[in-house]
Parts: sequence; structure tokens; C-alpha cells
Amino acid sequence: MNSAVLVFPGSNCDRDMAVALETVTGKKPHMVWHGDSDLPDGLDIIAIPGGFSYGDYLRSGAMAARSHIIDAVVKAADKGVKILGVCNGFQILTEIGLLPGVLMRNENIEFICKDASLTVSENHSTFTARYNEDEAITIPVAHHDGNYFADDATLNRLENDDRVAFRYASAINGSARNIAGILNDKGNVLGMMPHPERAIDAKHGGSDGLRLFESLIS
Repeated sequence: MNSAVLVFPGSNCDRDMAVALETVTGKKPHMVWHGDSDLPDGLDIIAIPGGFSYGDYLRSGAMAARSHIIDAVVKAADKGVKILGVCNGFQILTEIGLLPGVLMRNENIEFICKDASLTVSENHSTFTARYNEDEAITIPVAHHDGNYFADDATLNRLENDDRVAFRYASAINGSARNIAGILNDKGNVLGMMPHPERAIDAKHGGSDGLRLFESLIS
């Protein structure tokens, strides 16, 4: 399994993501700078990590969405490469149109940093196969702009197509229908606000995120 982690000015979860991917693949991922125009050949997984790309100027993920490397990411997604966007990565995926909806300011206008209780809404995707459907898991969150919004037609389509991957067990940031993570229509792109890469080792407080990465290589 060959993987890559994108790195933007302001990324701060890129090394955590790299550790998670190396843990399950046994290979160090390529660290790809946002200013590059090409991705390494033969990638199976591309991860867009959390952080504050470009200081969240304009809008979270808006400037990163116009980086040189993004064209290559969109082409890779079209070819079926697995794309995982976490937190700021989720924001970027909506900005570039690989996922529908937007991530707005948290409803309480406060930064949220804590362990969050989630429900696994589906276990048929390449990202969730190692979970049980409706399983309760705990994954850390750390965001200021994690309030997922889409119109009712889009939300209904996500629900009907089984593309809601994770939900918050209770209201946390104002997200529509408590959505914490969604899939694209092909099922090879996942965006989620919680940080599975921070939950891969029980000695660090929990390992519920590890199965997401194990699902990617199963």
C-alpha cells in the first residue's frame, strides 16, 4: 500500500497522519508539499490532514483548495484512489467539490477540543469495513469550523445513498443531522471532522480510530 500525506502551510496533523498510515501499511507515506504539481506514482491512499492551512484566511480550506497539488488530487480521486480528508482536510474536500456541503463556524462560536462520542452510520465503505454498523466509538475533535451544512435535498441524498459515514452521538457543533463524516458517490473519498489519527494507540487514550486505517488496507 502506497500512501501520501499532503502538507500545507499551517498543517499541524500531518505527522500524526503519517504515523497512522505507517502503522497499518508498514511503509512511510510520501509527504507531499502543497506547491508540488504532481503526486508520486502508484498511490493507493492520499490523506489531507487537519490544521489551519494558510491560517484559515478567507475561509477554512479556501486557499488550500487553490494549491498546485489539488488538480492532481482531483484526478486521483476520479481514478478511484482513496482520499481521506480529516478536519481541515474535510473543509478542503468540500471547497474543491469532491464532497458536497460546507463546514461553517461552530454553532456556539467556540473552538471545541475534546473526545467525541460517534456512531458508525454505515460499514460498507472502504473506510468503515472494520466497524460494526451503529457501533459507538470515541474519536477526538478539535475544530472551530466543523458545523456541517447542506440543503435538505443534498442531506436526503446522502442519507438515501448510505453516504453518511459517522454521526455525533449528540449535538456538538450544530452540524446538520449530527453529521460528522460523509462519503462521495463512488465511496472512495471520505471527509470527517473528528481525528482518527489521534486515536490509534490505547496508551494515548484510545484506539477507535485505528480500525478506519485498517479498513483502508483490508
